[in-house]
Amino acid sequence: MSESAQEKTEEPTAHKLNKARKDGEVPRSIELPAAVIVIGVFLLLTLTGGWLASRLSKVFAQGFVFDRQLIEKPLLLPAHFGEQLLAAFVLLLPIIAFTLAAAIAASVMTGGYVFSFKAVMPKGSKIDPVAGFKRIFGSHAAIELLKAILKFLLVTAVLWWSLLSHADTLVQIGRMDLEPALAAAGSMIVESGLWVALSLAVIAMIDVPYQKYAFTKRMRMSMQEIKDEFKQMEGSPEVKAQIRRRQREMANARMMERVKDADVVITNPEHFAVALEYDPTGDGAPIMVAKGSDHMAALIRAEATAHGVHIFEAPPLARAIYFTTDVEKPIPEDLYHAVAQVIAYVFSLEAASPMNPARPKPTVKVPSNMEFNTEGQRSNTEKAAAV
Repeated sequence: MSESAQEKTEEPTAHKLNKARKDGEVPRSIELPAAVIVIGVFLLLTLTGGWLASRLSKVFAQGFVFDRQLIEKPLLLPAHFGEQLLAAFVLLLPIIAFTLAAAIAASVMTGGYVFSFKAVMPKGSKIDPVAGFKRIFGSHAAIELLKAILKFLLVTAVLWWSLLSHADTLVQIGRMDLEPALAAAGSMIVESGLWVALSLAVIAMIDVPYQKYAFTKRMRMSMQEIKDEFKQMEGSPEVKAQIRRRQREMANARMMERVKDADVVITNPEHFAVALEYDPTGDGAPIMVAKGSDHMAALIRAEATAHGVHIFEAPPLARAIYFTTDVEKPIPEDLYHAVAQVIAYVFSLEAASPMNPARPKPTVKVPSNMEFNTEGQRSNTEKAAAV
């Protein structure tokens, strides 16, 4: 079966979604920014409309006040009108800034902030007549047309209702003086605009979930695409290295969690550290719950100190356990005697009292076949090779 014939029924993988995001493809709703901007602007006008109208009317009136100098020197008129335009712009600047901030914030609400040059780069599919025909007469275009019709009908209905509800005010405006008439008209316009903005919010609440659904549906994959993507990612050296690094981090985190359960940490003292756990009520050998060298050894020592775990310095024994034992595995039988000396000493420290003093610190020795240098080579092997 060809790939084009396969149904794309599977949810998109994180890799495909990340790739689409890098290409500038994210769910976007043009209705949400429009609703947020219009609602915000009309709310701002509702709060500051009276003061703003008064200030703008004064600026407008001052623009038509000419002193003797302006009358005698008409060349000064452009500068005069420029000052009034600048004053009006300063008054409108908060609304302009709010509109810009609202547009940016509303756009980020659905798909987040995305900056990608690929989204604006020319594509062959954009000038392909077949693809263009599908865009014009496809299901997406039909849905957008339906949305436009519904939006038009809803806004028209809201405006018609607003007009009917203000019919008496419209009749009275013709009998009012100029200033109260302008105030009444402004109040009516702002109120009507706010109701229209709220109707746009209803459209946005419907459009945002739809755009997310449509984007997810467009990103769906076939089983073959998922298999091909997995094979591609599995073969990537970067991905393999990242997986191994993550696995090491998780293993180290689990291992560090076990340090607090240890009975003793045996150190080199600086290069190696191994943490041992022993159950005196059982019949098993001591278990190594954590080990590390250099930086990891320092972390183990710090963790042991934080949780009150005894630290015992025995360089040959620490190296022997480090190079012969895996984490969560029992120590080798050849090291039983040496480890038993250490554990017995640690237990005697915990049980020590004035009537029952602790044992003297033992001098621990390991069998010759368990002697290792810092490189992990057996010392007896090196001596034999030297001979």
